[in-house]
Amino acid sequence: MNANQLNRFTNPIPELRANIYYLLEKEGGRKTSVRNGYRGQFHYDGKDWDACQAFIDKEICLLGETVDCYLTTASPHFHIRKLYVGKEFEVREGTRIVGIGIITEILRPDFCLEQ
Repeated sequence: MNANQLNRFTNPIPELRANIYYLLEKEGGRKTSVRNGYRGQFHYDGKDWDACQAFIDKEICLLGETVDCYLTTASPHFHIRKLYVGKEFEVREGTRIVGIGIITEILRPDFCLEQ
């Protein structure tokens, strides 16, 4: 994550790691590739949240590819005890789904769902 990306959020430390598949345009996805620092809506449990994506080992994710990334949320207090490894989510632009993700690691322990 670079300094410009970190300045958008109050907590600059990544909270989650995830794999996100970006849909092809013919699958209903975007028309253009996605760049490191993208902030599509992080959608799970029926709600949209803002989360900055910091790609690992690449700057651009082409449509139809899966990217490994860190997520940093803009409102971390809303995610406490709601997430778990393997939880699926969507990346949206408005109501359109442009990506499908899965959490692979929780870096902020208080985000873990109480079981």
